[in-house]
Amino acid sequence: MNSETINLSIRMDKTLKEQAENLFSELGMNMTTALNVFVRQSVRQGKIPFEISLNKPNAETLAALKEIEDMRAGIIPKQASSIADFAKEMGVQL
Repeated sequence: MNSETINLSIRMDKTLKEQAENLFSELGMNMTTALNVFVRQSVRQGKIPFEISLNKPNAETLAALKEIEDMRAGIIPKQASSIADFAKEMGVQL
């Protein structure tokens, strides 16, 4: 392996850099080590080592996710799967 090193300059949003440095520090490494890990994995795998996608949820999926969030927050009632569950939810004895 070639032991010669070079300096590399990149431009990055200041806040993003600070967030990354905090994360990498928690993982026990600095920015240089983390970027070297990324580049080594890219070369080893012959690709970006994670998925890059523009896939976004469609309107129906977003509506379903919002409904679930509303149910969890108690904004809309949960749907009962049976009459017994409904009665229990309403506090009614059958």
